[in-house]
Amino acid sequence: MTVGLQHYLILSAALAALGMIAMVSRRNAITILMGIELLLNAAAINFVAFSRYGPSGGAPQFGGQVFGIFVIVLAAAEAAIALAIIIAIYHHRSSINADELQSMQR
Repeated sequence: MTVGLQHYLILSAALAALGMIAMVSRRNAITILMGIELLLNAAAINFVAFSRYGPSGGAPQFGGQVFGIFVIVLAAAEAAIALAIIIAIYHHRSSINADELQSMQR
């Protein structure tokens, strides 16, 4: 059995669905960030899969891999900045519950 474009798209759709479920159903800010990371990983898988199986006529195309690496770097930077913000909020409020963070007033 060979792995084709459909397999990558199914995997990407499953990751995107799990990411959306994590973002919508959870109240913990870290879990919401993990959902965003899953969505970004699903996009990276799509970029690489379409680059590999796209209509290139057999010629190697590296645009999807470049975009995939860019998405991974962007996700790492987003995670670092968001976790720093969450730690600062936790030190200020002693909670990372998203419902309690809707208002930044004291």
